[in-house]
Amino acid sequence: MNMQVPNVIAPAAPRGLGDAGLSVVMMRDILLKTMFRMNLETTTEIARVLALPIPVAQELIDLARSQKLLEATGTLHANSGGEMGYQLADAGKARALDALSQSEYYGAMPVPLEAYREQVKKQSIRNIQISRQRLTGAMGHLILPDELLDHLGPAVGAGRSILMYGPPGNGKSSISNGIRDAIGDNIYIPRAVEYAGQVITVYDPIVHTAVELAPEDPTMLRRSSNRFDQRYVFCERPTVITGGELSLDMLDLTYNPTARTYTASLQMKATGGVFIIDDLGRQAEPPQKIVNRWIVPLEENRDILALQSGEKFEVPFDTLVIFSTNFHPNEIFDKAALRRIFFKIKIDGPNQEMFLKIFAMVAKKKKMPIDERALVHLLKTKYPTINNIYANYQPVFLIDQMIAICHFEGIPYQMTPELIDRAWANMFVREEKIVH
Repeated sequence: MNMQVPNVIAPAAPRGLGDAGLSVVMMRDILLKTMFRMNLETTTEIARVLALPIPVAQELIDLARSQKLLEATGTLHANSGGEMGYQLADAGKARALDALSQSEYYGAMPVPLEAYREQVKKQSIRNIQISRQRLTGAMGHLILPDELLDHLGPAVGAGRSILMYGPPGNGKSSISNGIRDAIGDNIYIPRAVEYAGQVITVYDPIVHTAVELAPEDPTMLRRSSNRFDQRYVFCERPTVITGGELSLDMLDLTYNPTARTYTASLQMKATGGVFIIDDLGRQAEPPQKIVNRWIVPLEENRDILALQSGEKFEVPFDTLVIFSTNFHPNEIFDKAALRRIFFKIKIDGPNQEMFLKIFAMVAKKKKMPIDERALVHLLKTKYPTINNIYANYQPVFLIDQMIAICHFEGIPYQMTPELIDRAWANMFVREEKIVH
């Protein structure tokens, strides 16, 4: 993992219990539940798990002791720098069990929703600057016409919604991933957010990639753990990619009735980053319905989520949404929905000249010698059978097929009309009726 220096404004660590923005009762209960579930004893390990500075964790421990919920064990832990140990008193165990019956959440203290909103503003996807050079660099593995980059650049820089459409196999998914790579900086993701006493877990190691920070001199008075609020994780800007499996309920909070806790929706996890909806039109829900769900977020930069009780609340919507479809937009959306998608970019197949460039680049990369006779056969004999419609995926497909055949036949890599025919036969399925 590369060590990075933060380039967005970091959330400041709380200096006291009052700075954490949570009710003292909630913080105390999370402390008791965490000690009960994880068998923690020293202030240092409690502070680490609760993601609080040591003095704040000590303040919380002292509060619980004053309420006769915790007691000092009288044991100094040699392996923890001679720290005093603490344990739950009987009243503390009873309170921990009662709190666990209301919510199983324990561990890192959540961030209040209002503080989360402020942090999202400081690291907004709309604040990033994308240059042509940076975008081209991220798309270096693709051969794209200049006019496509002319459209993509402003779209990505605006941090608004993009609809990419066009025939399949022309790199819409690759371009989406290239956009993600071009953005390339880091932000702070909360481990969990609190609203109305409910905890919503946000940080998800499957979606979020934590970035290691450069270590500081251990002899310095201000240690790195106090440089920013540890209730956040410093991560690459997130990317959520969904395809045909996307359903509308994935865009809502997930409630776990056993643990009585919430998990953030997919688009909340994508806050500050990119949300790619690939293969739009292949989901069980019609595309119009999916886009209707995004109308408020796309127009007003806020999303509305609901708790189990039915209470609705707003969260920031700060996400570059990329819709990618093989259908023409007019086939799947009404005009009102299309109007709300900020940029519409057609990703078309290459012309013959561009196709040959891609073919030559792929052949060179895969160490397949180019044979002029085989290429003429491909262009003059094969492509006319499909009305000379070229696609970006075809060079890779054909060359990989020829490589597989060469391996099987035990011959050096080569390109011949006969090998082109064999590779071509696997690219399309012949129309025929199967008799059952």
